[in-house]
Amino acid sequence: MKYIAAIPLLLLSVLLSGCAPEVGSEEWCQALQEKPKGDWSTNDATDYAKHCIFK
Repeated sequence: MKYIAAIPLLLLSVLLSGCAPEVGSEEWCQALQEKPKGDWSTNDATDYAKHCIFK
């Protein structure tokens, strides 16, 4: 019975922890700046230039 009550809480925590900042937001720009440049994809670099450099 205790397990049934824990399932919605577990699902909610998984959903909330998986949220990434929206592309182009300040949080996203900060997160990408902290990520090594070698790990950026082509789309990351393009979006970074478009949203963070050439606002």
